[in-house]
Amino acid sequence: MKKILRRDFLKYCAGSAAVLGLEISPFVTLEKALAKGEHLLINQPTYPILASYIASPYTTLDKTVTPVAPRSKPTIEPCQLLLYEANGCGLWNLDSTAYTPGGPFPYCLSMGSSAQATRPSQAAMLLTFFSMSDVHICDKESPARLIYFGALYPDVINNHRQVVGNISAYSGIILYTTHVLDAAIQTINALHQVTPFDFGIALGDACDNTQLNELRWYIDVIDGKWITPSSGAHLGETTIDYQKPYQAAGLDKSIKWYQAIGNHDQFFMGSAKVNNKIRTTLVGENVLDIGMLQNASSPGPADWYATLNSTGYYMGVMNGLTEDGLTEDGLLLNGGQQGQVSVRPVAADRNRRSLTASQWMAQFFSTTSQPVGHGFTREMVNEGFACYSFKPKASVPIKIIVIDDTDKVGCGAQSALDSKRYNWLINELEAGQAADELMIVCAHIPINPYWQKNGDPVNFPEVWAPYSEVSLEDLLETLHSYSNFVLWIAGHMHRNTITPQPNPNYPVLSGWGFWEIETPSLRDFPQQFRRFQIGRNSAGNLSIFVDSVDTAVDGSVLFTPGVTPPAAMSRSYAIGATEIFGNEVQQGPNMDSVSGVYNAECVIPMSQLTPGLQMKIANIAPCVSSFKITLASGSHYTKGIGTNSASVILNNTVSGSAPTQYMASESSSFIGASWQTYSKDPSFTLSAGSGTKTVYFKVQDGSGTQSAVVHGTIRVS
Repeated sequence: MKKILRRDFLKYCAGSAAVLGLEISPFVTLEKALAKGEHLLINQPTYPILASYIASPYTTLDKTVTPVAPRSKPTIEPCQLLLYEANGCGLWNLDSTAYTPGGPFPYCLSMGSSAQATRPSQAAMLLTFFSMSDVHICDKESPARLIYFGALYPDVINNHRQVVGNISAYSGIILYTTHVLDAAIQTINALHQVTPFDFGIALGDACDNTQLNELRWYIDVIDGKWITPSSGAHLGETTIDYQKPYQAAGLDKSIKWYQAIGNHDQFFMGSAKVNNKIRTTLVGENVLDIGMLQNASSPGPADWYATLNSTGYYMGVMNGLTEDGLTEDGLLLNGGQQGQVSVRPVAADRNRRSLTASQWMAQFFSTTSQPVGHGFTREMVNEGFACYSFKPKASVPIKIIVIDDTDKVGCGAQSALDSKRYNWLINELEAGQAADELMIVCAHIPINPYWQKNGDPVNFPEVWAPYSEVSLEDLLETLHSYSNFVLWIAGHMHRNTITPQPNPNYPVLSGWGFWEIETPSLRDFPQQFRRFQIGRNSAGNLSIFVDSVDTAVDGSVLFTPGVTPPAAMSRSYAIGATEIFGNEVQQGPNMDSVSGVYNAECVIPMSQLTPGLQMKIANIAPCVSSFKITLASGSHYTKGIGTNSASVILNNTVSGSAPTQYMASESSSFIGASWQTYSKDPSFTLSAGSGTKTVYFKVQDGSGTQSAVVHGTIRVS
């Protein structure tokens, strides 16, 4: 009997549905129907991270990835992946070193002082969450990309002055984008077992090129589904590592995650409005043919309208039959100047179709993780309005405001707001201020990063679109008028920069204002995400602890295509591309110039907040909201309610500030008991003898504030 591939089965069913007039997508409805049965057969990820990391996870506070500098600046082209190691590029170590100024270890930052010091360890943590950004899930076989403008850098520059040779157009990492996300999700899961996350936020650019299949890979990796990371003819799916289908681990189902929209999620390569030429090319057989990308002015933005509406250069695709994605002759498949390259049709794939912002949001309702919609509602989908807010922890007065700050007019990489989104933001800030809530804004693009404040328009053009309906000055004035607003989190720039935004209405020494903290990319080096912890510090002020986290990859793996785990291979390619393109890792004050890491404690004076919020924060304590004693795994029990084993589990849920220690005893006065490092549902050994046993339980947070005592009973026979 001939084996029917799951992919072919999906296509057959989708085709049958079309005949019957049903609206069904092989990536959505049918996928959801098959997911349950599929996961009955496959439980473990194909590419698990190291067991040693799961047992003892760490962040860049402990050690971090540091590139090994090439012997000399590489002269190879970015696409020559098999020559990386021989030229000394793409190599790295996992280092643990003592703290030095400018290194990857933490600063204590205040807008009222330039003093820098290691941060204190004691704080009453109120909220812990992660942010990830710019995953750029890439369909490298898509016929409508810009691979040629990056893969052969600097050869294609010639005597033109153009925006080419951009790492955004090509990096070896485009072969492995789903694998990196899978490794990052497993890293998050490991950290969650030690210090639970209250939620996660993804800051946009989930897709690289607005495509349906790119977004489905992204959501399905997080959901823990079976991933087929190829498109079209699915070349090399049984022989080439980056093409082989695999089982993703999936995010721990207890973690809710939310999504913001980025420029790559809705614009062609994040830089231009999707026109009919792009839409047709995406789902067709012909590789994109456009003109050489020129600057509209010097300096100035690229003239995408002229580029997309002219011809002369084929953009190429990756060949799934080789380890480096090139042809056997080492050439870019279907890439090059007209008359100098033989171009052949590629396999068409309707799942490459471009999504509008509304269609993009709608896909987040086809998910097995929580919450359904991941922040978006059906009303938002209908309106094409990607802005919402939520309160992640009922016992803590913190409000998260997620805003779409992408440029809907220029359809490029700058940020902008129209009056509708601006007025919505004002209403959210007004409501949060009136309710005495601490407010955090999450967006894709930063608004006033350090280079813009330093005024360098040549090397660093303004990130805020000059034609935005709402000016940057008006936005900053609005934000500074709400004292409970303390943090703007963004991605987009692929780096770890932190920019203080002091309030100009108060003396600098007061330390009032908000912090702008950027999250790096999972695509480009340093391939990290952020962990945020917000707490009441020992001085009675508010602290925002922010750390960078490397995806868990073994530093001793072999640098060998097809042998090295995919996520480790991608890291080598990300580092190598940075070295070949000559991109500086350091992009901000206080960042480590080698690792690109910037960890910090960012302080907000309690005096800045409204009196009501100050009182709420001061009164937050850990509260054991549920407590139940159950049998330990493997224990024997008498029919009914008893147990003859002395080992039990203390199941507990804690709200309020995060517990760091617990104490348990069969004595209500805790005689002979001592504080233990808190872990979720710890084990406990009962005293000898039968009968009803009572266990008393309490926790305390990092500042020593204790919860009330709770108790539970279990009968031993």
